[in-house]
Amino acid sequence: MTDQDLSPEKKKWCCHGKSDGTASAVYGLGLIGAAVYYLGQADTFGLGALGILKAIVWPAILVYELLKFFQL
Repeated sequence: MTDQDLSPEKKKWCCHGKSDGTASAVYGLGLIGAAVYYLGQADTFGLGALGILKAIVWPAILVYELLKFFQL
């Protein structure tokens, strides 16, 4: 199925790798906020580098902890 086969309404809900950028903006703001938090807590360069890595993967950690909490 190609984009030409979809009605305008279906194209709205079927992204095929395209988006309006809202999710990217929310993730980007979360990334910046997490990086600022982790870097503010870091006392050494190594902890700062670890903080940057944590800031990148915080959504995965959040989902994992929520699933563990709800025992799903």
